[in-house]
Amino acid sequence: MAKKKTTKSKSETLDFSKYVRWFWIVFLGGILAVVLVFLLASWGVLGEMPDYTRLENPETNLASEIISSDDQTLGKFYFDDNRTPIGYEDLPKNLVDALIATEDVRHYEHSGIDGRGTLRAFVFLGSKGGASTISQQLARQLFIGVRDKDNTTNAIIQKIQEWVIAIRLERQYTKEEIIAMYFNIYDFGNNGDGIRSASRIYFGKEPRDLDVKESAMLVGMFKNSSLYNPRPHKNPVGVRNRRNVVLAQMAKYDYITETEKDSLQKTELDLNYSPESHREGIATYFREYLRGFMKDWAKDDKNRKPDGDKYDLYTDGLKIFTTIDSRMQQYAENAVNQHMPRLQAEFDNQNTPERNKTAPFLDLSTVEVNKLMSDGMRRGERWRILKKQGKSDKEIEASFQKPTEMRVFKWIDGDASEIDTIMKPIDSMRYYKSFLRTGMMSMDPQTGHVKAWVGGMNYRHFQYDMVKQGKRQVGSTFKPFVYATAIDQLQLSPCDIFPRAPITIEANKFGNPEPWTTKNSDGSYSGEQSLKDALASSTNTITARLMNEVGPQPVVEMARKLGVTSEILPVPAIALGTADISVYEMVAAYSTFANKGVYNKPVMVTRIEDKNGTILYQFVPESKDVLSEEVAYVTVNLMEGVTKAGSGGRLRSKGVDKYNQMYREVMTGYPYDLQNPIAGKTGTTQNQSDGWFMGMVPNLVTGVWVGAEDRAAHFRTITYGQGASMALPIWGLYMNACYADETLEVSKGQFEKPSNLKIDIDCTAKDEGDILDESDGVDNIELDF
Repeated sequence: MAKKKTTKSKSETLDFSKYVRWFWIVFLGGILAVVLVFLLASWGVLGEMPDYTRLENPETNLASEIISSDDQTLGKFYFDDNRTPIGYEDLPKNLVDALIATEDVRHYEHSGIDGRGTLRAFVFLGSKGGASTISQQLARQLFIGVRDKDNTTNAIIQKIQEWVIAIRLERQYTKEEIIAMYFNIYDFGNNGDGIRSASRIYFGKEPRDLDVKESAMLVGMFKNSSLYNPRPHKNPVGVRNRRNVVLAQMAKYDYITETEKDSLQKTELDLNYSPESHREGIATYFREYLRGFMKDWAKDDKNRKPDGDKYDLYTDGLKIFTTIDSRMQQYAENAVNQHMPRLQAEFDNQNTPERNKTAPFLDLSTVEVNKLMSDGMRRGERWRILKKQGKSDKEIEASFQKPTEMRVFKWIDGDASEIDTIMKPIDSMRYYKSFLRTGMMSMDPQTGHVKAWVGGMNYRHFQYDMVKQGKRQVGSTFKPFVYATAIDQLQLSPCDIFPRAPITIEANKFGNPEPWTTKNSDGSYSGEQSLKDALASSTNTITARLMNEVGPQPVVEMARKLGVTSEILPVPAIALGTADISVYEMVAAYSTFANKGVYNKPVMVTRIEDKNGTILYQFVPESKDVLSEEVAYVTVNLMEGVTKAGSGGRLRSKGVDKYNQMYREVMTGYPYDLQNPIAGKTGTTQNQSDGWFMGMVPNLVTGVWVGAEDRAAHFRTITYGQGASMALPIWGLYMNACYADETLEVSKGQFEKPSNLKIDIDCTAKDEGDILDESDGVDNIELDF
């Protein structure tokens, strides 16, 4: 019996061994199959895989960043990807904690694949959470793309590739680098490519400044940035609920306390939605100028990549360091936005249909208005586009008479706004021609660095840049060029006396075909004035006498040396500012006076770096001696008289009751109460079409122009239509804001006097205060023909 039992036991043992053998065959075969699949995937048999070179340098489009002189981002250049990567050290701890708690709590424990998470996903078919680690999600974002859910085979292959790449990434990068790369690569929507753009767009701050609830909202978007989009009015409830899930995860894993979680979950999203586009944000006109500068730079064969290709402004992640100071730029834009709606309100009041049947144009017949509008049609973008589409002139003209839905610019309660309306395109043209425009630039005369650039009121609706593109008649702001030429050639003193009597420059003396005679705006020609008083009161006949002494050609040559490149005809009339010159040129020219006679070409870009920080361009200053230090100082001294006893004297007023109501209506920010040394000049052209103010202190020169698109649209009287009312308030508002910010160190000191000054500037024998009583004469002092 014992023998039989032993034989049976042996048989049974043999049968069990067979199953064990098959188990190991299947088990090991499965492992080998998995290994083989992974090997095939890594070899690229299942589809193209990134090599180590691509892993080290993933192909992502990087926006080029515009950086201010005070290290702030002014804007970016990009097509599809508004991405500016940042390092792990720039990520706040609460943002990283939120990511770990929500997306991959064992991130620091695995090597790219979370075994526990993967097993859980298989067992519960994903109902209790997915298994994708941060490394896997990064692999998908960088190299795999959207998973093909409609094809199971492809989806499985993509998942295998994702695992392989995740393991490679873990070998290539540290855990911290992987986290930073993931934040940088993700598309948060609304041009929020990467965490830096998203943080700026949704909260108006840099990532390092994000608080816990802001970090939780952004991490919540990783689930689906389209569904959980915090853009105003899109899905605020869903976004808030998702944010609260993230906060709960942070509490679950002890990154925050339960009390903090409960408190934060009750809060609103508190968005500060600030879209980043080429038409929005700060310094829009400057950024558009810079786009042209960079395109020209990239075209130059000297500025090539090591492989010989041209740099791409929109994808290569260049860093463009500019001279613009973000604080001064903001103060300049604020000044424009404060003054222009008030000035516009008065302009509109003077151009109601009851007061002006041809509004906004004055002194034009119906025929002349129709021609002006017809010419405007043919110069406009609508005409160009329709012509390119093959439309006939008749068809295009008919389209201007068809009511169309549109969004138009409007000042509402002093703010730049948009309204939806239905309007004929021809009426839209006339509507926009009724707006007063402005251009403003501020520059450090000692370095040539441009600190602020405001080319208009609203780039979306007024894209023509009135700093560099636009050129307008400069009026009396040209007179210092005449005075400087006379002082240089004739060694005149500000105290030299000239008669106010009329003067006629005979025909053909300086190429003028007819006799040229000018008028004084106050109609008075009796008595005499010193040069200092004459410039302060903008006496035209004395400027004409100086022109008769030196001749137009030397004045043109002086303007050329001062950096004016616009065409100036060498005729006597230029003495009163008939030439069309840009704000950019005028600021550079005036800066030469403030810089002791040395012209510095305006500088906007100090250097350009590639994405790795390699310097590709560094500016080289361009300077030249134009005037002696003595002549420059005397010219500045003359212009100081304008702000002491001339139309610029409004800057010094303390706002006592003797000033008339006009100041309250249109002199935005008045009184300015600026008591420090200021040199400057107002300018007003014929019919009050252009108002200028050029003002300077030792380390800052700023020019402002205000006027309509067409010279036929202007104020009816000089009371509102002079430079001292149209442009000077913007300068006063801007300078007061700059002075209030002590970090800017804008000078309040004296202009430095040359040690060897020989020209007499002490005119105390004549009381300058008698030249102009602002209470009853300021509104009539300046009308330059």
